[in-house]
Amino acid sequence: MLAIEWNFTLLALVSSLLLYNQALSYAGAKGSEGLTTLRCFSGSENAFPPAGKKALSDSRVQAPAKQGFDIYMDEPEQGDRDSCPGRKGMALEDAYEVDTSALKSDLHFLLDFNTVSPMLVDSSLHSQSEDASDFGTDVINVTEYAEEIHQYLREAEIRHRPKAHYMRKQPDITESMRTILVDWLAEVGEEYKLRAETLYLAVNFLDRFLSCMSVLRGKLQLVGTAAILLASKYEEIYPPEVDEFVYITDDTYTKRQLLRMEHLLLKVLAFDLTVPTTNQFLLQYLRRQGVCIRTENLAKYVAELSLLEADPFLKYLPSLIAAAAYCLANYTVNRHFWPETLATFTGYSLSEIVPCLSELHKTCLSIPHRPQQAIREKYKASKYMHVSLMEPPTVLPLQ
Repeated sequence: MLAIEWNFTLLALVSSLLLYNQALSYAGAKGSEGLTTLRCFSGSENAFPPAGKKALSDSRVQAPAKQGFDIYMDEPEQGDRDSCPGRKGMALEDAYEVDTSALKSDLHFLLDFNTVSPMLVDSSLHSQSEDASDFGTDVINVTEYAEEIHQYLREAEIRHRPKAHYMRKQPDITESMRTILVDWLAEVGEEYKLRAETLYLAVNFLDRFLSCMSVLRGKLQLVGTAAILLASKYEEIYPPEVDEFVYITDDTYTKRQLLRMEHLLLKVLAFDLTVPTTNQFLLQYLRRQGVCIRTENLAKYVAELSLLEADPFLKYLPSLIAAAAYCLANYTVNRHFWPETLATFTGYSLSEIVPCLSELHKTCLSIPHRPQQAIREKYKASKYMHVSLMEPPTVLPLQ
Protein backbone atom coordinates (compact mmCIF):
# COMPACT_ATOMS: atom_id res chain seq x y z
CA MET A 1 0.00 0.00 0.00
CA LEU A 2 2.84 2.40 0.83
CA ALA A 3 4.48 1.69 -2.54
CA ILE A 4 1.24 2.41 -4.38
CA GLU A 5 0.69 5.67 -2.47
CA TRP A 6 4.29 6.73 -3.21
CA ASN A 7 3.84 6.05 -6.91
CA PHE A 8 0.67 8.21 -7.00
CA THR A 9 2.47 11.02 -5.15
CA LEU A 10 5.43 10.86 -7.56
CA LEU A 11 3.08 10.89 -10.56
CA ALA A 12 1.28 13.97 -9.22
CA LEU A 13 4.60 15.74 -8.66
CA VAL A 14 5.77 15.02 -12.21
CA SER A 15 2.46 16.26 -13.63
CA SER A 16 2.76 19.49 -11.65
CA LEU A 17 6.31 20.05 -12.95
CA LEU A 18 5.15 19.53 -16.55
CA LEU A 19 2.30 22.01 -16.16
CA TYR A 20 4.70 24.53 -14.61
CA ASN A 21 7.15 24.19 -17.52
CA GLN A 22 4.33 24.68 -20.03
CA ALA A 23 3.20 27.78 -18.23
CA LEU A 24 6.76 29.19 -18.29
CA SER A 25 7.05 28.47 -22.04
CA TYR A 26 3.71 30.16 -22.72
CA ALA A 27 4.70 33.21 -20.69
CA GLY A 28 8.03 33.45 -22.55
CA ALA A 29 6.28 33.26 -25.90
CA LYS A 30 3.85 36.01 -24.88
CA GLY A 31 6.73 38.17 -23.72
CA SER A 32 8.60 37.88 -27.00
CA GLU A 33 5.35 38.59 -28.86
CA GLY A 34 5.01 41.79 -26.86
CA LEU A 35 8.50 42.85 -27.94
CA THR A 36 7.54 42.22 -31.55
CA THR A 37 4.48 44.42 -31.09
CA LEU A 38 6.62 47.27 -29.77
CA ARG A 39 9.00 46.91 -32.67
CA CYS A 40 6.18 47.01 -35.21
CA PHE A 41 4.73 50.20 -33.81
CA SER A 42 8.04 52.06 -33.90
CA GLY A 43 7.67 52.82 -37.60
CA SER A 44 6.53 55.90 -39.46
CA GLU A 45 3.08 57.01 -40.57
CA ASN A 46 3.23 54.62 -43.52
CA ALA A 47 2.55 50.92 -43.35
CA PHE A 48 5.49 50.07 -45.59
CA PRO A 49 9.11 50.85 -44.68
CA PRO A 50 11.05 53.43 -46.69
CA ALA A 51 12.95 52.23 -49.70
CA GLY A 52 14.40 55.36 -51.16
CA LYS A 53 16.82 58.16 -50.63
CA LYS A 54 16.36 58.79 -46.92
CA ALA A 55 15.82 56.74 -43.79
CA LEU A 56 12.97 57.76 -41.52
CA SER A 57 13.72 59.03 -38.05
CA ASP A 58 12.49 57.09 -35.03
CA SER A 59 9.02 57.98 -33.86
CA ARG A 60 10.41 58.85 -30.42
CA VAL A 61 12.07 61.95 -31.88
CA GLN A 62 10.24 65.03 -30.72
CA ALA A 63 8.03 66.53 -33.45
CA PRO A 64 8.82 70.05 -34.64
CA ALA A 65 6.65 72.98 -33.73
CA LYS A 66 3.39 73.30 -35.62
CA GLN A 67 3.70 75.40 -38.76
CA GLY A 68 0.95 76.99 -40.79
CA PHE A 69 0.56 76.44 -44.51
CA ASP A 70 -0.61 79.98 -45.28
CA ILE A 71 -3.82 78.54 -46.68
CA TYR A 72 -7.13 80.24 -46.09
CA MET A 73 -10.72 79.27 -46.62
CA ASP A 74 -12.61 81.21 -49.23
CA GLU A 75 -15.93 82.64 -48.23
CA PRO A 76 -18.71 80.56 -49.82
CA GLU A 77 -20.73 82.21 -52.50
CA GLN A 78 -24.48 82.11 -52.61
CA GLY A 79 -25.32 78.84 -54.33
CA ASP A 80 -21.84 77.37 -53.80
CA ARG A 81 -22.39 76.12 -50.27
CA ASP A 82 -22.44 72.48 -51.34
CA SER A 83 -19.46 72.68 -53.69
CA CYS A 84 -16.92 72.13 -50.88
CA PRO A 85 -18.51 69.62 -48.51
CA GLY A 86 -15.30 68.98 -46.60
CA ARG A 87 -15.28 72.48 -45.17
CA LYS A 88 -18.35 72.02 -43.01
CA GLY A 89 -17.39 72.16 -39.36
CA MET A 90 -13.67 71.98 -40.13
CA ALA A 91 -11.14 73.94 -38.11
CA LEU A 92 -8.07 74.67 -40.22
CA GLU A 93 -5.55 74.12 -37.44
CA ASP A 94 -7.22 70.81 -36.55
CA ALA A 95 -6.84 69.71 -40.14
CA TYR A 96 -3.08 70.19 -39.96
CA GLU A 97 -2.66 67.64 -37.17
CA VAL A 98 -2.32 64.09 -38.52
CA ASP A 99 -3.40 61.52 -35.94
CA THR A 100 -0.87 58.79 -36.66
CA SER A 101 -2.28 56.56 -33.95
CA ALA A 102 -5.32 55.95 -36.13
CA LEU A 103 -3.03 54.49 -38.79
CA LYS A 104 -1.51 51.90 -36.45
CA SER A 105 -3.96 49.13 -37.10
CA ASP A 106 -3.68 45.35 -36.99
CA LEU A 107 -2.30 45.52 -40.52
CA HIS A 108 1.15 46.09 -38.99
CA PHE A 109 1.23 42.54 -37.66
CA LEU A 110 0.76 41.13 -41.17
CA LEU A 111 3.69 43.00 -42.71
CA ASP A 112 7.30 41.94 -42.80
CA PHE A 113 9.21 45.08 -41.83
CA ASN A 114 12.53 43.55 -42.87
CA THR A 115 11.69 43.47 -46.58
CA VAL A 116 11.96 46.28 -49.07
CA SER A 117 9.01 48.02 -50.64
CA PRO A 118 6.89 46.00 -53.10
CA MET A 119 7.34 48.92 -55.46
CA LEU A 120 10.98 47.91 -55.86
CA VAL A 121 10.45 44.16 -55.73
CA ASP A 122 7.78 44.15 -58.44
CA SER A 123 9.00 47.09 -60.48
CA SER A 124 8.82 44.92 -63.58
CA LEU A 125 5.05 45.36 -63.47
CA HIS A 126 5.53 48.97 -64.54
CA SER A 127 7.01 47.79 -67.83
CA GLN A 128 3.66 46.40 -68.92
CA SER A 129 2.01 48.52 -71.56
CA GLU A 130 -0.63 50.81 -70.18
CA ASP A 131 -2.48 50.60 -73.45
CA ALA A 132 -2.95 46.87 -73.01
CA SER A 133 -4.70 47.41 -69.67
CA ASP A 134 -6.97 50.19 -70.92
CA PHE A 135 -9.29 47.87 -72.83
CA GLY A 136 -8.79 44.73 -70.77
CA THR A 137 -10.71 44.22 -67.55
CA ASP A 138 -11.61 47.89 -67.10
CA VAL A 139 -15.09 48.06 -65.61
CA ILE A 140 -16.17 51.06 -67.66
CA ASN A 141 -15.72 49.04 -70.84
CA VAL A 142 -18.14 46.24 -70.01
CA THR A 143 -20.32 46.19 -73.13
CA GLU A 144 -23.48 44.95 -71.45
CA TYR A 145 -23.59 47.89 -69.04
CA ALA A 146 -21.91 50.56 -71.17
CA GLU A 147 -24.95 52.80 -71.47
CA GLU A 148 -25.85 52.63 -67.77
CA ILE A 149 -22.23 53.28 -66.75
CA HIS A 150 -22.01 56.23 -69.14
CA GLN A 151 -25.21 57.72 -67.78
CA TYR A 152 -23.95 57.40 -64.21
CA LEU A 153 -20.63 59.03 -65.10
CA ARG A 154 -22.44 61.89 -66.85
CA GLU A 155 -24.41 62.56 -63.66
CA ALA A 156 -21.35 62.24 -61.43
CA GLU A 157 -19.18 64.61 -63.47
CA ILE A 158 -21.55 67.46 -62.66
CA ARG A 159 -21.31 66.80 -58.93
CA HIS A 160 -17.50 66.67 -58.91
CA ARG A 161 -16.54 69.51 -61.22
CA PRO A 162 -14.38 72.37 -59.85
CA LYS A 163 -15.40 75.99 -60.22
CA ALA A 164 -14.68 77.20 -63.73
CA HIS A 165 -13.17 80.56 -62.76
CA TYR A 166 -11.78 79.88 -59.31
CA MET A 167 -8.40 81.37 -60.26
CA ARG A 168 -9.93 84.86 -60.26
CA LYS A 169 -10.36 84.60 -56.49
CA GLN A 170 -6.86 83.35 -55.76
CA PRO A 171 -4.94 86.30 -54.28
CA ASP A 172 -1.38 85.05 -54.76
CA ILE A 173 -1.28 82.47 -57.56
CA THR A 174 -1.90 82.91 -61.27
CA GLU A 175 -3.05 80.86 -64.24
CA SER A 176 0.51 80.43 -65.48
CA MET A 177 1.61 79.05 -62.09
CA ARG A 178 -1.06 76.38 -62.30
CA THR A 179 0.05 75.54 -65.85
CA ILE A 180 3.66 75.11 -64.70
CA LEU A 181 2.50 72.92 -61.81
CA VAL A 182 0.39 70.63 -64.03
CA ASP A 183 3.27 70.33 -66.49
CA TRP A 184 5.51 69.29 -63.58
CA LEU A 185 2.92 66.74 -62.41
CA ALA A 186 2.89 65.24 -65.92
CA GLU A 187 6.67 64.99 -65.75
CA VAL A 188 6.46 63.28 -62.35
CA GLY A 189 3.90 60.83 -63.72
CA GLU A 190 6.19 59.91 -66.60
CA GLU A 191 9.23 59.61 -64.31
CA TYR A 192 7.49 57.09 -62.05
CA LYS A 193 5.55 55.38 -64.87
CA LEU A 194 2.19 56.32 -63.38
CA ARG A 195 -1.04 55.64 -65.23
CA ALA A 196 -2.69 58.41 -67.22
CA GLU A 197 -5.71 58.22 -64.93
CA THR A 198 -3.48 59.10 -61.96
CA LEU A 199 -2.55 62.40 -63.58
CA TYR A 200 -6.18 63.23 -64.37
CA LEU A 201 -7.21 62.47 -60.78
CA ALA A 202 -4.38 64.57 -59.36
CA VAL A 203 -5.40 67.58 -61.46
CA ASN A 204 -9.04 67.11 -60.45
CA PHE A 205 -8.08 67.02 -56.75
CA LEU A 206 -5.91 70.10 -57.22
CA ASP A 207 -8.63 72.12 -58.95
CA ARG A 208 -11.33 71.13 -56.48
CA PHE A 209 -9.06 72.07 -53.58
CA LEU A 210 -8.14 75.44 -55.10
CA SER A 211 -11.83 76.08 -55.78
CA CYS A 212 -12.38 76.15 -52.02
CA MET A 213 -9.06 77.30 -50.52
CA SER A 214 -6.74 80.23 -51.17
CA VAL A 215 -3.09 79.21 -51.34
CA LEU A 216 0.10 81.24 -51.30
CA ARG A 217 2.49 80.60 -54.18
CA GLY A 218 5.14 79.11 -51.88
CA LYS A 219 2.76 76.27 -50.97
CA LEU A 220 1.25 75.62 -54.39
CA GLN A 221 3.75 72.86 -55.21
CA LEU A 222 3.01 71.25 -51.85
CA VAL A 223 -0.69 71.07 -52.73
CA GLY A 224 0.13 69.58 -56.15
CA THR A 225 2.50 67.02 -54.62
CA ALA A 226 -0.13 65.98 -52.07
CA ALA A 227 -2.67 65.68 -54.90
CA ILE A 228 -0.54 63.30 -56.98
CA LEU A 229 0.42 61.36 -53.83
CA LEU A 230 -3.26 60.86 -53.07
CA ALA A 231 -4.09 59.99 -56.68
CA SER A 232 -1.25 57.43 -56.73
CA LYS A 233 -2.55 55.76 -53.59
CA TYR A 234 -6.00 55.60 -55.15
CA GLU A 235 -5.10 54.44 -58.65
CA GLU A 236 -1.72 52.67 -58.63
CA ILE A 237 -1.04 49.11 -57.50
CA TYR A 238 2.37 50.09 -56.10
CA PRO A 239 2.38 53.87 -55.53
CA PRO A 240 5.71 55.59 -54.92
CA GLU A 241 6.78 56.07 -51.31
CA VAL A 242 6.10 59.34 -49.52
CA ASP A 243 9.87 59.83 -49.33
CA GLU A 244 9.96 59.76 -53.14
CA PHE A 245 7.51 62.63 -53.35
CA VAL A 246 9.55 64.60 -50.82
CA TYR A 247 12.64 63.89 -52.94
CA ILE A 248 11.12 65.14 -56.20
CA THR A 249 10.39 68.51 -54.58
CA ASP A 250 14.14 68.79 -53.95
CA ASP A 251 13.39 68.57 -50.22
CA THR A 252 11.55 71.87 -50.37
CA TYR A 253 8.98 70.40 -47.98
CA THR A 254 9.33 67.88 -45.19
CA LYS A 255 7.57 64.57 -45.00
CA ARG A 256 5.51 65.87 -42.10
CA GLN A 257 4.34 68.86 -44.14
CA LEU A 258 3.38 66.61 -47.06
CA LEU A 259 1.36 64.24 -44.88
CA ARG A 260 -0.40 67.13 -43.16
CA MET A 261 -1.28 68.64 -46.53
CA GLU A 262 -2.59 65.25 -47.70
CA HIS A 263 -4.78 65.16 -44.59
CA LEU A 264 -6.11 68.65 -45.30
CA LEU A 265 -6.72 67.77 -48.94
CA LEU A 266 -8.82 64.77 -47.91
CA LYS A 267 -10.86 66.88 -45.54
CA VAL A 268 -11.57 69.57 -48.10
CA LEU A 269 -12.53 66.93 -50.69
CA ALA A 270 -14.66 65.20 -48.04
CA PHE A 271 -12.83 61.94 -48.90
CA ASP A 272 -14.76 61.90 -52.21
CA LEU A 273 -12.07 60.64 -54.58
CA THR A 274 -14.08 58.59 -57.09
CA VAL A 275 -14.63 61.10 -59.88
CA PRO A 276 -15.20 60.76 -63.63
CA THR A 277 -12.33 62.11 -65.71
CA THR A 278 -11.82 63.01 -69.34
CA ASN A 279 -9.71 59.89 -69.66
CA GLN A 280 -12.56 57.61 -68.59
CA PHE A 281 -14.98 59.10 -71.12
CA LEU A 282 -12.39 58.98 -73.88
CA LEU A 283 -11.71 55.29 -73.26
CA GLN A 284 -15.44 54.65 -73.46
CA TYR A 285 -15.70 56.45 -76.80
CA LEU A 286 -12.68 54.62 -78.21
CA ARG A 287 -14.16 51.32 -77.12
CA ARG A 288 -17.56 52.16 -78.56
CA GLN A 289 -16.26 53.37 -81.93
CA GLY A 290 -13.01 51.64 -82.77
CA VAL A 291 -10.25 53.63 -84.46
CA CYS A 292 -6.67 52.88 -85.46
CA ILE A 293 -3.88 52.97 -82.86
CA ARG A 294 -2.47 56.25 -84.18
CA THR A 295 -5.84 57.98 -83.82
CA GLU A 296 -6.27 56.54 -80.35
CA ASN A 297 -2.87 57.79 -79.17
CA LEU A 298 -3.43 61.20 -80.74
CA ALA A 299 -6.79 61.51 -78.95
CA LYS A 300 -5.12 60.70 -75.62
CA TYR A 301 -2.42 63.29 -76.30
CA VAL A 302 -4.93 66.01 -77.16
CA ALA A 303 -7.03 65.19 -74.09
CA GLU A 304 -4.02 65.50 -71.77
CA LEU A 305 -3.16 68.89 -73.26
CA SER A 306 -6.50 70.15 -71.93
CA LEU A 307 -5.20 69.65 -68.37
CA LEU A 308 -2.69 72.47 -68.78
CA GLU A 309 -5.20 75.31 -69.00
CA ALA A 310 -7.87 75.98 -66.41
CA ASP A 311 -9.29 78.67 -68.64
CA PRO A 312 -11.06 77.77 -70.89
CA PHE A 313 -11.28 74.02 -70.30
CA LEU A 314 -12.71 73.98 -66.77
CA LYS A 315 -15.94 75.42 -68.10
CA TYR A 316 -16.42 72.28 -70.20
CA LEU A 317 -17.49 68.94 -68.75
CA PRO A 318 -14.95 66.07 -69.00
CA SER A 319 -17.30 64.15 -71.29
CA LEU A 320 -17.39 67.07 -73.72
CA ILE A 321 -13.59 67.52 -73.66
CA ALA A 322 -13.22 63.80 -74.42
CA ALA A 323 -15.61 64.16 -77.36
CA ALA A 324 -13.63 67.15 -78.68
CA ALA A 325 -10.34 65.25 -78.33
CA TYR A 326 -11.84 62.33 -80.25
CA CYS A 327 -13.09 64.64 -83.02
CA LEU A 328 -9.77 66.44 -83.44
CA ALA A 329 -7.74 63.23 -83.53
CA ASN A 330 -10.20 61.52 -85.86
CA TYR A 331 -10.20 64.43 -88.28
CA THR A 332 -6.41 64.78 -88.21
CA VAL A 333 -5.88 61.13 -89.14
CA ASN A 334 -9.06 60.07 -90.93
CA ARG A 335 -10.67 63.36 -92.03
CA HIS A 336 -13.87 62.56 -90.14
CA PHE A 337 -15.20 64.27 -87.02
CA TRP A 338 -17.97 62.71 -84.96
CA PRO A 339 -19.56 59.38 -85.96
CA GLU A 340 -23.30 58.96 -85.69
CA THR A 341 -22.94 56.02 -83.30
CA LEU A 342 -21.17 58.21 -80.72
CA ALA A 343 -23.63 61.04 -81.26
CA THR A 344 -26.43 58.64 -80.35
CA PHE A 345 -24.50 57.11 -77.45
CA THR A 346 -23.46 60.41 -75.83
CA GLY A 347 -26.24 62.73 -76.87
CA TYR A 348 -23.67 65.27 -78.08
CA SER A 349 -24.12 66.69 -81.55
CA LEU A 350 -21.14 68.07 -83.45
CA SER A 351 -22.46 71.62 -83.04
CA GLU A 352 -22.33 71.21 -79.24
CA ILE A 353 -18.73 69.98 -79.43
CA VAL A 354 -17.46 72.73 -81.76
CA PRO A 355 -16.62 75.42 -79.10
CA CYS A 356 -14.46 73.02 -77.07
CA LEU A 357 -13.02 71.54 -80.27
CA SER A 358 -11.89 74.99 -81.40
CA GLU A 359 -10.14 75.63 -78.07
CA LEU A 360 -8.37 72.25 -78.24
CA HIS A 361 -7.29 72.99 -81.78
CA LYS A 362 -5.73 76.29 -80.69
CA THR A 363 -3.89 74.53 -77.87
CA CYS A 364 -2.49 71.90 -80.24
CA LEU A 365 -1.23 74.55 -82.62
CA SER A 366 0.43 76.60 -79.87
CA ILE A 367 1.96 73.81 -77.74
CA PRO A 368 5.24 73.48 -79.76
CA HIS A 369 6.03 77.11 -78.94
CA ARG A 370 5.24 76.96 -75.21
CA PRO A 371 7.77 76.25 -72.42
CA GLN A 372 5.62 73.47 -70.91
CA GLN A 373 6.69 70.42 -72.91
CA ALA A 374 6.26 67.45 -70.53
CA ILE A 375 3.12 66.05 -72.18
CA ARG A 376 4.48 66.64 -75.67
CA GLU A 377 7.76 64.91 -74.80
CA LYS A 378 5.81 61.98 -73.34
CA TYR A 379 3.93 61.38 -76.59
CA LYS A 380 7.08 61.63 -78.68
CA ALA A 381 7.91 58.09 -77.54
CA SER A 382 7.70 55.24 -80.01
CA LYS A 383 5.05 53.40 -77.97
CA TYR A 384 2.73 56.32 -78.72
CA MET A 385 3.83 56.34 -82.37
CA HIS A 386 5.31 59.87 -82.03
CA VAL A 387 1.85 61.41 -82.30
CA SER A 388 2.90 64.68 -80.64
CA LEU A 389 5.05 65.39 -83.69
CA MET A 390 2.02 65.25 -85.98
CA GLU A 391 0.85 68.66 -87.16
CA PRO A 392 -2.89 69.19 -86.85
CA PRO A 393 -4.64 70.89 -89.78
CA THR A 394 -4.26 74.65 -89.72
CA VAL A 395 -7.97 75.21 -90.25
CA LEU A 396 -10.87 72.95 -89.29
CA PRO A 397 -13.90 72.96 -91.63
CA LEU A 398 -16.39 73.40 -88.79
CA GLN A 399 -18.93 75.41 -90.79
